[in-house]
Amino acid sequence: MTEQSVRDTRLSRWRPRLRAAVVCAATGVLAAGVAMTATNEASAAESTLGAAAAQTGRLFGTAVAASRLNDSTYSRLLQTEFSACTPENEMKIDATEPQQGQFSFGAADQIVARCRANGQQIRGHTLAWHSQQPQWMQNLSGTALRQAMRNHITGVMTHFRGQLYAWDVVNEAFADGGSGARRDSNLQRTGDDWIEDAFRTARAADPNVKLCYNDYNIDNWTAAKTQAVFNMVRDFRQRGVPIDCVGLQSHFTGGSSYPSNYRTTLSQFASLGVEVHITELDVTGASTTQYANTVRDCMAVAGCTGITVWGIRDSDSWRSGESPLLFDGGGNKKPAYTAVLNELNVGQPTGGPTSNPPTSNPPTSNPPTSNPPLPGGCTASYSIINSWPGGFQGEVRVTAGNAPISGWTVTWTFTNGQTISQAWNATVSGGPAVTARNVSYNGNLGAGTSTTFGFIGSWNGANSVPSPVNCSAS
Repeated sequence: MTEQSVRDTRLSRWRPRLRAAVVCAATGVLAAGVAMTATNEASAAESTLGAAAAQTGRLFGTAVAASRLNDSTYSRLLQTEFSACTPENEMKIDATEPQQGQFSFGAADQIVARCRANGQQIRGHTLAWHSQQPQWMQNLSGTALRQAMRNHITGVMTHFRGQLYAWDVVNEAFADGGSGARRDSNLQRTGDDWIEDAFRTARAADPNVKLCYNDYNIDNWTAAKTQAVFNMVRDFRQRGVPIDCVGLQSHFTGGSSYPSNYRTTLSQFASLGVEVHITELDVTGASTTQYANTVRDCMAVAGCTGITVWGIRDSDSWRSGESPLLFDGGGNKKPAYTAVLNELNVGQPTGGPTSNPPTSNPPTSNPPTSNPPLPGGCTASYSIINSWPGGFQGEVRVTAGNAPISGWTVTWTFTNGQTISQAWNATVSGGPAVTARNVSYNGNLGAGTSTTFGFIGSWNGANSVPSPVNCSAS
């Protein structure tokens, strides 16, 4: 978000209690948010935002400022109420590379250390942006600027590799108004492929973190800007450009700024196979109705996996004069807090977790298994992302061989009685012999490119990595 003007418009500490009793036939098809029979069952309401969100596998986070970490009220609320953190300014370009090639991570490291100590997940914000560039970057253009962007992304992501769950790779690259055009900026003038280049550079720098596009004024589904971002994400998914999530800033100004089709916007982006994150939520006057509607809409869309409010107390907000947050300046809960908490407590499970499920035991660290690559075919590597008593999260990465493919099928056999209860980014069936097939948006892979799908499963006694894991391409 830009600090200059107002715009219009701990999951690892908390065990998600998914409110779904999943009943599947042995031949049932499990896919992201569909092909599952679920019945709601009673669950005790949680008393904090992070814990309430975790019941459905979601994160509820806040923007964090390093300068406020010594404030006892601020630190208490940060630790007790939230399950995720986004550094407010400390990871932006001017903060992390004030001089070309000379990186500075002190303030950002301070936030990361505090949030990790709290057991919270961390979003990185942001890597490529037309604003808050240091003077040296503003003075560059063309090939020199493009290479500087790549070097910056690589340097920052390498420093934080393994510590974050998501990055806002590109921020606010589309113009306001009805044109649906790209924003004119020094980065845009390096060539129309600069956003794609940024995402490919980011994936090379860290193959495991989620890569997001983040923007404001993309809340209304019919807006030209929203449609333009949607078309870009759809194009990226179709061509195998690595993008895992879209962030809607959702800075609402009260009145009619919350669009009645907001849920449609969330679900349409989610239909592309990306996670949807509400990344910078605040509302002028802290309207209980707008806060409740926003959270309710996210809870209704399986692919909406996290909400972040842009600050803790009104006094911490970049819009402090508008009292837009859930706590007042003294750290007291406002009516909007209660409205949000209530909506979180009645929310529905996501189609896939936004971060590793928590565990009281050390996470399983089995290495991924895969078959030798086949020319023109595909390989698949199976990883246990995390394991907790009775359950686990798995992920499979599918990689095309030396020629493009238009579809893939992955098979394996569980030998320890594991079962899969929900999956995303693939159609998964069977057990113990499992078959997973691509869905509409991730079957086409260029030579050497990859996609992933994930699932939640249960186990009893053992949870070894299956071998072999076979991949066939079409």
